[in-house]
Amino acid sequence: MDKKAIESLVIMTELVLPNDTNTFGNLMGGRLMYWMDIASALSAMKHCGAPVVTASVDNISFENPIKLGNVVHIEAKVTRAFKTSMEVHLKVWGEDAIHQSKYKSNEAYFTFVALDPDRNPQPVAQLIAETPEETTLFDGALRRRQLRLVLGGKMKAEDAGELKALFTK
Repeated sequence: MDKKAIESLVIMTELVLPNDTNTFGNLMGGRLMYWMDIASALSAMKHCGAPVVTASVDNISFENPIKLGNVVHIEAKVTRAFKTSMEVHLKVWGEDAIHQSKYKSNEAYFTFVALDPDRNPQPVAQLIAETPEETTLFDGALRRRQLRLVLGGKMKAEDAGELKALFTK
């Protein structure tokens, strides 16, 4: 049975404590990536109703640091489902709750594979995109998947039909 993208939405909130920061008082990138992995795994599990493993993480570029004492908001939602894998889009914001200001920190795409009880990949439900943003993310997911596979050496560039314009004249 197909599932709507909104059904996979996970919003995770964390408070940046001293143990989460570097010597500059900023949230450590590794800690944020850990939280992002948890939020996106929960989103993928909500979509497929099975245990999942992280298959890939796209480039994570940090736009703005999140400071000690600020709040981290991570929004994760499945953008597209393939045979056994799902792409999850994450948006991350920092919030200074004292000064009532919210700012974008980063965004990324994580890919997960659903597992059966024997820990083998299992088929997942297809995704229904409803909003304009969900449709845009859904439409771009095949190109992002092919790019991941080409860069990971699992697909030849000439076999990436959606990316031909990027690799050939």
